Amino acid sequence: MTIENIDDKVVHIRATGPAPTRGALDLIAEQWAVVAFLACAVMLGAAHAFETFGKLAPCLLCLKQREVYWVTGSVALAGVVLSRTPWADRVRKPLVLLLGIGFLYGAGVAVYHAGAEWKFWPGPAACAAAGAKATAGDLAALLKGAKISAPSCDKAVWIFLGLSMAGWNALISLGLAIASFFAGLRQSSPKTTAA
Repeated sequence: MTIENIDDKVVHIRATGPAPTRGALDLIAEQWAVVAFLACAVMLGAAHAFETFGKLAPCLLCLKQREVYWVTGSVALAGVVLSRTPWADRVRKPLVLLLGIGFLYGAGVAVYHAGAEWKFWPGPAACAAAGAKATAGDLAALLKGAKISAPSCDKAVWIFLGLSMAGWNALISLGLAIASFFAGLRQSSPKTTAA
């Protein structure tokens, strides 16, 4: 490399300005589909862990909240796959905003469930059953054709720091919705090209 080449590079850098730096928020916004997919997987894993290890059977509204994560996680997975295609720039923003709508819907379902638990409003009629833990006798009765009632939606079976699982899910879903809208509306950083 000669002095002239270095001078040319300095002139080029001064003319174009320094290379844009990408902060952590830019990286998260650009990879939001991956983050959203992982968030859905963690939330579904936690719900199934409470059911399996905590022996907390899900009520109808709990299952509805899980359905939202399954659908939103599928949208996020589609976003991850499409981000590796030539259409990535076109589909990123609509898919990320769709994720925000999905998380916002999930927050609404969770608020409705938490409100039913706090007796602010009645839950769905299908949730009014007085649920109990299943026993071996219940299984034998099921094999003989008896119907098993689902747990009641209006009783919180787990509370942490004053919030039930539905309450925590409402906060988490709302946070994910806000982050999705932020990621979708954030301007993409210009890509740096080699000179």
